[in-house]
Amino acid sequence: MSIKIVFMGSSDFSVTILKHLADKFPLCSVVTQPDKPAGRGKTLTPPPVKILARQLGIPVLQPVKLRLPDSFTQLEALQPDLIVVAAYGQILRQNVLDLPKFGCINVHASLLPRWRGASPIQASILNGDTVSGVTIMKMDAGIDTGPELAKRSVPIDPDETAVSLSEKLAEVGGKLLIETLPGYLDGTIKPVKQAEDGVTYASLIKKEDGLLDFHNPAEILERKVRAYFDWPGTFMDWDGQILKVRKAKAVRNGSTPPGKRAVCGGYPCVGTVDGDFILLELQPAGKKWMDGKDFVRGARNWISS
Repeated sequence: MSIKIVFMGSSDFSVTILKHLADKFPLCSVVTQPDKPAGRGKTLTPPPVKILARQLGIPVLQPVKLRLPDSFTQLEALQPDLIVVAAYGQILRQNVLDLPKFGCINVHASLLPRWRGASPIQASILNGDTVSGVTIMKMDAGIDTGPELAKRSVPIDPDETAVSLSEKLAEVGGKLLIETLPGYLDGTIKPVKQAEDGVTYASLIKKEDGLLDFHNPAEILERKVRAYFDWPGTFMDWDGQILKVRKAKAVRNGSTPPGKRAVCGGYPCVGTVDGDFILLELQPAGKKWMDGKDFVRGARNWISS
C-alpha cells in the first residue's frame, strides 16, 4: 500500500519513534518545533527530531503555532494519509485531526487511561508506579482520550529516572508502532474505546516544581529527584543559595529533625517528616556536579545550628 505519512515530534523520545517509523515506512515530511536558543551562549539549536530528519533526507516543517492558518495550509498541501505523533508539544486542533484519511495516531508513554496529559513518564515515577508502558491510540479532540489500537507494559525499576524510563518506553513504543500500523491500515486492527475507570492526569511540569519541600517524606523527595532528572531538575535552598540535587536516597526512621541539615554516613542529609533525605550527588551555585562526600568536606556551614 502506498501511503503518505507525516511524523510530528520534537523530543529525544520522538527521535527513537521516528527512527523505527522511517526504517519501515516512507515519510513525506516531519513536523517539529522551531529552533530555540540553548546553552550559556543562547545558540539557536534545532530540536533533535529535526537533526535526524535532515540526516534521513526528510523535509522538515517547523511552525511556531500549528493552529495558525498559514501553518495548516503548509500541512494541508502535503495531503497526508496518516499523521503519526510522538511528544510533539502542540495541541492538534480538529482541522488537523480530520485532515488525513486514516486520522492521527499517537504514541503515548503510559498505559492509558492512566496518566493522560503532558508528563506521563515523570508522573509514573513520582507516584511510585511499578509498571508503565506505551499506548498506540487514534487521537480525538480530548487530551489523550482517543480509542486504543495497542498497548504494551514496561516495568519501572526501583532506581529508574525519567531519562532511563523514557529511553525504554521509546524503544518499546517504536517497535509497537510499526507492528500495529499495517493492521490498522488494512482494517484488521480496530480502535477500541478506552476504559472509563482508572483515569489520571499528568499535568505540565514547570521549573519551579523542582523545589524540594522537606515537609514531605524522604521517599517522595527521592522519587521526585528521579522523576525530574534531567529536567526540570530538583533543588533546595541552602542559606539563600540554590543547591541542585541530581541523585539522592531516602532512609526511613532517620534521626534528623524535619528541615535540619546533618551528615549521614559521610553524606549531606536533610531531615524530613518521615526519614532522612541523603544527597548523593549535588551542585552548589557556580560549581560543577560533585559527589556528596566531596561536598561535605568543603562545606563547613552545612550542618544546621
